Amino acid sequence: MTSTSLPLEELEVKLRAVDDSRFQMASAIQVKSEKPSGFQASLKYVSLVTLTLQNALLILVMRYVRTQPGELFFTTTAVIMSEIIKASTCLVVIVIQERGIVGCARRIHEDVIKQPMDCLKISVPSILYTLQNNLLYVAVSNLDAATFQVTYQLKILTTALFSVVMLRRQLSKLQWIALCILFVGVSCVQLDLSGSSTKHQTATEQNHVIGLVAVLISCLMSGFAGVYFEKILKGTSQSLWLRNVQLGTLGAIFGYITMELKDGPKVHEKGFFFQYNYFVWFVILLQSFGGLVVAVVVKYADNILKGFSTSAAIILSCVASIYFFDFQLSIPFTVGAFLVILSVYMYSKYVPKSEDVGKLPGVSKS
Repeated sequence: MTSTSLPLEELEVKLRAVDDSRFQMASAIQVKSEKPSGFQASLKYVSLVTLTLQNALLILVMRYVRTQPGELFFTTTAVIMSEIIKASTCLVVIVIQERGIVGCARRIHEDVIKQPMDCLKISVPSILYTLQNNLLYVAVSNLDAATFQVTYQLKILTTALFSVVMLRRQLSKLQWIALCILFVGVSCVQLDLSGSSTKHQTATEQNHVIGLVAVLISCLMSGFAGVYFEKILKGTSQSLWLRNVQLGTLGAIFGYITMELKDGPKVHEKGFFFQYNYFVWFVILLQSFGGLVVAVVVKYADNILKGFSTSAAIILSCVASIYFFDFQLSIPFTVGAFLVILSVYMYSKYVPKSEDVGKLPGVSKS
């Protein structure tokens, strides 16, 4: 599920790199017993539940707050608050790491203020993430949570394609097949929407075409921004937390510009926090902390577990949509959702091993 937060794949890579040596050292001195294996097995289950809830809850609650009767909050202000909270949280982490505000200020001066071109590079994904988060609200406002959850998995396809082009990453044959199955599954879901004459009863008007376009553009932005940001991370020495501070700060600035262009007069008239309630704040916190919390948990999960969590989130969204949003399952949607779940599992499971990369078409061992 998407969040305004940093892409989970990049966070996972960095956190695993930092914690790997500590984990191995702890494992080496650990006394042999049955408790560690049981403890780690429990952590995997906790990881599965956390990932599933993060993927499903954000979309479900976001859908709920955007389909309430009466006047609604301004989504552009919610995006700004999410970026501010994310940047502030990461800034606190840096203060702790540098053992004080002085050390934090020194770090920011050395790695940010004295490197303006680096900030210019980071502004690209920041703009894309800000626009993407605004588009997600548009999509969820016009699509059922289940439909959005299935369609948004196209970000796997866009991320894979951008990774192949920009990072020269190699995919296995089964992963390419999984991407094709993913496209077919999402197409089945969209054909079901276009051929359905029934409309779900909501307090706000829905336009499936607008919702679909918003999702597609979001997937493109998510794929490009994620891969571009990963490329930046690999080419610089700045910490991941500092990068999040940059992303959040620039995101808040670009979010403010977006707010002025889209909702400026209304926000000035009714107030920045107009129609905010507990559920709106819950969505904002999920977007701010969700990615960071999951990134800490995901180090205990492997690719297969992540695939299961995504599949479980789709199923959970479908069930919740039936009970809370009067969503009706159809044969095309069921087939499409099954294909998407299958493709996510295949893409996560059949990751090429390092020794097999040279065997892939067009790849030579270095």
